[in-house]
Parts: sequence; structure tokens; C-alpha cells
Amino acid sequence: MNMDSIERRAAELEIRAKGRRLEGYAAVFGVRAKVADFDEEIRAGAFAASLAAGDKLALVDHDATKLLARTRNGSLRLAEDARGLHFEIDAPSTQLANDVLALAEAGSLGGASFGFIAKRDEWAGTLRTLHAVDLREISIVSAWPAYPETTVSARSRHAAGRSLYQRRLSLLDLKVW
Repeated sequence: MNMDSIERRAAELEIRAKGRRLEGYAAVFGVRAKVADFDEEIRAGAFAASLAAGDKLALVDHDATKLLARTRNGSLRLAEDARGLHFEIDAPSTQLANDVLALAEAGSLGGASFGFIAKRDEWAGTLRTLHAVDLREISIVSAWPAYPETTVSARSRHAAGRSLYQRRLSLLDLKVW
């Protein structure tokens, strides 16, 4: 497989850390994002066929040497719902996972992204609509997600349930509970 053919995108994301579990959305449906010189939107159902076949990975920064979880062993669970592509990651007891959890709790992560190969897309002028994709991986992004106009909010609750941390970067919503 030619890794150069895999496209990577970030979208609105919500992550919650519950102990050693991260969960959230790696992609949302019906949201336009600026990619290079065109806009892109993902349709509901775009991931459905891909989720039924093959092993999917959860990585850090799209780096295959920074593996957090995978569907094959059940440590990564992916599903489409009405909002988008939902994920749950059971973070292993590794230094990498510990670092990701610590960065999430501190509000220092950039967000999330996903790597895919387009199987069926449609162009209308400068708008690309993704109808079916072959999802290869989702990634927790340390610095900048593929879409620069994203919002990141990270929250850590204390006993009263108040937000201790909040940081804005722009359309991406990252929450750590």
C-alpha cells in the first residue's frame, strides 16, 4: 500500500478521558471544512462499509510507530452515529499513552484527525463531498490538526464539577472529563 495515497483530515472532535479511556468523535457529518483550495464535507454513512472490514488503528500524529489502540484486539472501538464517527480508546499502560492522557488533561493537545482513502466522492465546483471512504486510522494530534480553523476546549473536573482548563484553537471541541 502506498502511504502517500492516504488522505488525512481533522474535524470537530470531542474527547473525554475516563480513567484510561479516551472517547469522542474523529469526524462529524455535514460540516464543511477548508482543505487546501477546496471545501470538503463528509456524508452520514461514509465510514459504514469500512468499519465492517479490516483492522483500524488509533495513532498519535499519524505515526504508525506511535500506536495507542486497534480494532483487531478491541482496544479501539469505532461506530457511526447520527453525529459522526465515534471512537473509544482503551489506553494501554505505556509511556506514550500516559503522555497522551497527561497532555489531554492539561489541555495541550491539538485535537484529532483521521487517515482515509476516498472510495466515492462527488465534486460540485470547489466542494468535495465524501460519500464512502476506506478508513485506515484515527489519530490524536499533538499540535495542529489538518483543519487550522478548529476550536479545542479541554476540561478537567474537580469535585464541584467546574472547568479548570479551557483553550480555544477554533472548530474542534476537545473535552477531557
